[in-house]
Amino acid sequence: MVTTHHLTAPIPTQLPELKDTSYFSETQWKVLFALVDAVIPSIVAEAAATDRKNQLRISQSQYEEAYERTKRSLKHPPEYEKFKLYLESRPLDNPQFVQLLKRMLQRVPNSDRKQLGIILKILMTRLGSLAASGYCTPFHEQPIHVRESIIQAWGRSWVSVWQIVGKTIITLARVCFARTDPLLLELSDYKEFVDDYRPGPSFDFNFLQFEAGTELKTVDTDVIIVGSGCGGAVCAKVLAEAGHSVIVVDKGYYFPPSQLPMTAEAANEFLYEGGGAVRSVNGTINVLAGSCWGGGGTVNWSVSLQPQGFVRQEWADEGLSFFTTQEFQNCLDRVSDFMGVSDTQIRHNHGSNVILNGSKKLGWTAKPCPQNTGGAEHYCGRCALGCGSGEKQGPTASWLPAASKAGAKFIEGFNVSKVLFDENRKSKQAVGVIGTWTSRDKDGNVHTPESNRIQKQLRIRAKKVIVACGTLHSPLLLMRSGLKNPHICKHLHLHPVCHLNASFDEDVKGWEGGILTSVCSSFENLDGKGHGVKLEPSSMIPYMFLYGHPWRSALQWKLDALRCRQMNTYIALARDRDTGRVYPDPDDGRPIIDYNPSAFDRKHILTGIIALAKLCYIEGATEIWPFIESVPSFVRRSKPTEPTSEANQGEKDTIDQGINDPDFVDWLKTVERAGISFPDATFTSAHQMGTCRMSAHPARGVVDPEGRVWESQNLYVADASVFPSASGVNPMITAMAIADWIARCVSRDLKKASQFRAAL
Repeated sequence: MVTTHHLTAPIPTQLPELKDTSYFSETQWKVLFALVDAVIPSIVAEAAATDRKNQLRISQSQYEEAYERTKRSLKHPPEYEKFKLYLESRPLDNPQFVQLLKRMLQRVPNSDRKQLGIILKILMTRLGSLAASGYCTPFHEQPIHVRESIIQAWGRSWVSVWQIVGKTIITLARVCFARTDPLLLELSDYKEFVDDYRPGPSFDFNFLQFEAGTELKTVDTDVIIVGSGCGGAVCAKVLAEAGHSVIVVDKGYYFPPSQLPMTAEAANEFLYEGGGAVRSVNGTINVLAGSCWGGGGTVNWSVSLQPQGFVRQEWADEGLSFFTTQEFQNCLDRVSDFMGVSDTQIRHNHGSNVILNGSKKLGWTAKPCPQNTGGAEHYCGRCALGCGSGEKQGPTASWLPAASKAGAKFIEGFNVSKVLFDENRKSKQAVGVIGTWTSRDKDGNVHTPESNRIQKQLRIRAKKVIVACGTLHSPLLLMRSGLKNPHICKHLHLHPVCHLNASFDEDVKGWEGGILTSVCSSFENLDGKGHGVKLEPSSMIPYMFLYGHPWRSALQWKLDALRCRQMNTYIALARDRDTGRVYPDPDDGRPIIDYNPSAFDRKHILTGIIALAKLCYIEGATEIWPFIESVPSFVRRSKPTEPTSEANQGEKDTIDQGINDPDFVDWLKTVERAGISFPDATFTSAHQMGTCRMSAHPARGVVDPEGRVWESQNLYVADASVFPSASGVNPMITAMAIADWIARCVSRDLKKASQFRAAL
């Protein structure tokens, strides 16, 4: 381990240069900028306007009322001049905002960019603008107040395409603003790392290096593991410690604690799949998935919940009896113990206490979430951007170093194109993998063009091949390798969630403290078959909860964002019954997600949103915003009363009605009537499962009960893609336990084969 305690801030990670932006014409870019400008513009009092086209003008009385309302709602309101600068600031004048907008667009699939380009072409013409907005004037030539009204109208349009276009543009603007606006971050007192920053020790993985050249390089090993995340890392430790030669490869790169947490821009570039979020093919859901050395375990939130009995029984009823055995429990306990999983050290922040205390007041069941932090308190809310302290005992801090000490070897930057099979045998037998390795540059960086770094074709021959590159990529690798099982890529579960934001009369600063340290489980079994929702706090990194904060007008949203330091965000996380699929993009092979939360699962999520609103109300929330555009926020008209004293117990009008507050009850009915569906509601996911599901028979899944791919020999899958259905809990511990089991089966088979050869 290498210590870097002398650092007081993370070492910055450089971003790659922007690629060519000529996929849009100059006029198309003008239209796009005019769109995002209308969502979050410069806002000024009428008399102070200097640009009548691009400044949103409001009356002096509106301006003053906005400031007075801000002063009343914030414990630490800005001075008037700062408030004025905040409203007047125009994101398009911020080069960081424009750069991020372009960077986000270069990451999306070509097909999505082409569709957006068509919309921009329509809006730049008189006829197209007439059809889209009712105005003949091209969109980008309209003054800001007209552009704002057009986007507002799209949200109510009966033509779904305009609802989706409006939602897409609003989301782009919100994300870019929340990441880059200096005054928002200053006035919120948000910092990208903790005040007492001291990076944890890094580990020298001694990654294998290769010489430049066109010839194919071959490396031999007992076991090749494709993927360094929660599944692959566990397999590596188990197999290396059992005495087998192991090589772990990953298309991502290692970033030590001294570079973590990254800025949001760098994290989305280097730590996440698809530049931060993979959007489903129709835009219904945004999916977060880790894509770096350590996989999802590098960016997850430490939650270490074991699967519940009803899930284990459901899987056993499918013929997978292992899941109700003591051995499975041993696997769960073994991986938890290795990472020091515990809930005794937790110091809950405000957001988690709302779940715990509110549930107690309402008679619901809630508990702390065990954390894989080795007994450390780990009071840090930025692990979604990488764990700088090294306290989170994920793959790069625990499993992979242990594998290294037992002799495992590693290759970063290796993109596996396919699994190799012995074509000379009657049965299909995996014998290794082939792919392209891309080195770091001469300075050890990965932001420079790949063409300036060594690229080498590698073939790794192995007795056993373990695919552990995650639910999105593992099935695509099997498909590229020629496997034909019809279940490959199917049965995608995502644990879809909808958010709810709530503001309180406290300076919460929810990005301080553990991200997710409590859970309410009273609604987890709404159908009697294990399907329902869990209620949890979520990441409070500003862009991660403001991206979907309802936008009804530019002024409303900008003022709401200024209150983020007194907000918390929560999720209703569904154990989804119904599924989707993943398939390769025809242009570049990246995973494309085809998934729509079903009416069955959306009903459960809506129940969760209503329950979250009750939790927040009973804990004193002053305003509540579900991520449902058509539902107005609930604004509390008076502060919650203190517990009734003996002196006035008999006075009926002094009773605190709690969640029976008539105003609140009426608002909840509004939420129920609105329902929850796209594009009115925003759905996200950070859990992916099931696309190579385990089964007791080849006709029902991709791998057998020990992780072997049904179609071949010596080929295994060991990650969350093998889940028979959704786990219902954060999947890390379940995935690790299954990987532990599969790795032990692989080791047993290797030893049997060695004994057989020795006996010949």
